[in-house]
Amino acid sequence: MRAVRAVLRHQARLFGSLPLWVRARQPTYGGAAFGYAKGQGPMLFGFAFAGLVETVTMAVLLRHHPVAHLVMLVLDVYGVLFVVALHAASVVRPHLLDGGTLRVRRAAQPELPVPLADIASVRQELRATHTRMDGELDLVVGAQTSVTLELVRPVPYFTSLGRRQEVRLVRFHADDAGAVVRAVERARGALSPLPSDPVG
Repeated sequence: MRAVRAVLRHQARLFGSLPLWVRARQPTYGGAAFGYAKGQGPMLFGFAFAGLVETVTMAVLLRHHPVAHLVMLVLDVYGVLFVVALHAASVVRPHLLDGGTLRVRRAAQPELPVPLADIASVRQELRATHTRMDGELDLVVGAQTSVTLELVRPVPYFTSLGRRQEVRLVRFHADDAGAVVRAVERARGALSPLPSDPVG
């Protein structure tokens, strides 16, 4: 049941992003937002166009089989809407630096809140290949990541199916990776107490 609820929440976030994106209205953010959807738009809309072509083609091929036609029509329309909603969720759910937390996101997946105090280092690092490793989380966008966080201690991350995993290294993508790194470093510096004056 937990997995079912997690999937339903994912679908709600995904398709709930469509009206916000269509109206070009983003939620109000309490901190600095960093987008990551810029490079994936053309690819996703290419998939959506291919889905539309498939929908029309199957409608012609199955015109004498109404039940099969209806099933394929539902699946094809869902597929097209899913791809468009994926881009919409990526636009309206950017990464967010909010107070003492960096909220790392990818479309409608559950976000990863990383306390700034738990970040050991942050760097700009463009990677196009990723190997699944225990304790590492790769939130790839357009087959790449551009920011790497190394953490002081593991933080929990819940997958779209509700599974918990502990991560100590996080890679994610941002359109302006340098801006993310600079903002995180400034915010971490602001959390650090100033050294006290020596007593003379």
